[in-house]
Order: sequence, then structure tokens, then C-alpha cells
Amino acid sequence: MSDFHHISVLPEETIEALAVRPDGIYVDCTLGGAGHAGQIAARLSPKGRLIGIDQDEIAIAAARERLADAVCQMSLVRDNFRHLPDILAAAGVSQVDGVLFDLGISSPQIDTAERGFSYMQDAPLDMRMDQRAARSAYTVVNTYTAEELTEIFYTYGEERWAKRIAAFIEEERKSRPIETTGQLVAVIDRAVPKQVRARGGHPAKRVFQAIRIEVNEELTILSDALRDAVHALRTGGRLAVITFHSLEDRIVKRAMQEAARGCICPPHTPVCICGHTPEVRLIGKARAASAAECAANPRARSAKLRVAEKL
Repeated sequence: MSDFHHISVLPEETIEALAVRPDGIYVDCTLGGAGHAGQIAARLSPKGRLIGIDQDEIAIAAARERLADAVCQMSLVRDNFRHLPDILAAAGVSQVDGVLFDLGISSPQIDTAERGFSYMQDAPLDMRMDQRAARSAYTVVNTYTAEELTEIFYTYGEERWAKRIAAFIEEERKSRPIETTGQLVAVIDRAVPKQVRARGGHPAKRVFQAIRIEVNEELTILSDALRDAVHALRTGGRLAVITFHSLEDRIVKRAMQEAARGCICPPHTPVCICGHTPEVRLIGKARAASAAECAANPRARSAKLRVAEKL
């Protein structure tokens, strides 16, 4: 059995939100260890179909093993969900009944030291979800200008000390490349004032998040992918998205609200001339994990689930 062990968050709420039909077609855009996908597959009949997408080959292998007993039709694709229309076309699918995005990073990626995602373990700077990608955390840390690093740390990490940390990185790499997570953490420690470090929380957390997002283009591709998912849904189909930080959630919230909007004419236009109609209806408010789930799985604490239904 694969050691790719990941506990999916909001499992019951997510499956309920997707309203799985036994003969439907469902797409898990972030397959991971097949936690959610396994529950979807368990509700599908031999006429149903599951399409799982992940850019991590280890996740694909683990999912294939864990879904081996599923009776539904199944396609597991190693790719990025930014290519959703092409993936569906290659599978001969034009419309689907549900699409799931479980965003962020999986537990095995964090916990496998050599992947370089964790600031708690020393390893080569990597952070690539897809090992075929050319750009790694090493590339970002050692080749981006101080101005570019500042922008990334501030925008993707909401790091108030972004400029100072970027300056310290620039100074450090004048003498030698920053090759490991441990080296990078040491630089960040020196850059963040002592009184700030003493207030709690790891000083490298936001910077590592920012670099990971930049390496994997996590936010730049999200809006387009959500629009593609909405377009792929048949009437009554559901889109369910789980986010883990405010940057993701703002993008998802905005994308769903835009898809749910009707007329977009200027407020004082007497008669609608845009012809814009809503594509989805929003299903309830964002849902958070229960206290019991957060106690059992601390990574669920920041999770939010948003759901929309195709009109």
C-alpha cells in the first residue's frame, strides 16, 4: 500500500454538496490521495464515471491503488487542472455533473522532507507539485530580483516584512546560493525582528507559502480554471471548492459571485442591454470544518467550502 497518507477535509459536507448521482460524471481536479474521490466513486454505479486530475505522479499512483476496487468507469490523468477543457475533450466528455477543487497542498507533500515544502525540515529548495516543471523554489529564491521577491512575499504571503526579507536574501546569495530550506529559514530568522519572532508563529510560514504559490502558479491559474469548470457543468451540476487561505478564498468567492450575476449594465441604464444572465446559483454560505474535525485534523482549521449549482 502506498504511504501517500492524506486526510481530506470536510469529507461529508463535500460529498453532500456534490449531490452525487450514481450514473453521473464527476471530476476531482485535485485528486491527491483520493480521499474525496474514493467517496465519490463509492456512490457511482458502473454507468457512472470519475475523472481524477493531479500533477503529482506519487498522488496518481496512490489514487490508482486506492480506487482499484471502484466499480465506476475511471480516468486518472497526470496533468494540471488549468488544462481541464483539454482533459475533458481527450476523455470524450462534453458535460459533467460535478467538479471538485480541494486547493492548497497535501499532507504527504508537506511531510516528505525532500520535496522542500516544509520550513520545519531541512531539504533542497524544491516545492514543485509537478516534478517535471523547470521552475523550483531554488529558482525563485536565487534568481528573482529583490523587488520581485518583495512583491511575491507581500502578495502571496501577506508578509509585512517582505521587503526586509527580500533584501536579506539578496545579500546572502551574493556570497553563496541559498540551496536548502534550512538556509532560507536562517535568513528569514535574521531578517524578521526578534520581538516579532517572539509573538508566536513560525517566521518563515508566510514566505514559504508565497514561494510555493509562485512556483506552482496556484493563484494565477485559478480564476480561469473555475470558469472552465462552470462551463463544463450540465444544468443542475455542482461546483464545490475547498480553500485554505484568504487569497484562494477571495478568488473563489469572486469567481462564483461573477458567475451568479445577472445584468451587468451600468446602474442607471433604464433597460438591460447586456443580455448577461446568471450561469450558477450559490448554494448557501461558505462552510467551515466542525470543531470535532479541527481537533482531529488541525489542517482543517482554515478550510472553507463554497458551492454553486449550474443553472
